[in-house]
Amino acid sequence: MQLTGTSVPVLWRLARLDFDPVRQQRVLLYPEGVVLLNDTGAAVLDLCDGRRSVADIATVLQERYHGDVTADVIDYLSRLVERELVRVE
Repeated sequence: MQLTGTSVPVLWRLARLDFDPVRQQRVLLYPEGVVLLNDTGAAVLDLCDGRRSVADIATVLQERYHGDVTADVIDYLSRLVERELVRVE
C-alpha cells in the first residue's frame, strides 16, 4: 500500500510504545520482537493515533523541527506498514 498525505496511520493492535529502562530508550514492542526508536521515530509514532493523517503528523513535526519532514514521515511509516507494525485506516 502506498502512503499519501491523506493516509491515517495507527499502530498494529498488538504493538505498543514503551520505554526500555535498561537501554534508556523508547521502543516499539510487538509479539515477535522490539524496534529500538530514536527520538524522531518515537515522535512520529506518538502521533499515529488513528485520527491524524500523515499530512497532520508531518505538520506537527515540521513545527517542532523547523523543516519539511513529509517525505521522511512517509518513508518511515511506509517501512513500518511493510512490516505490518503500522496499519492504515
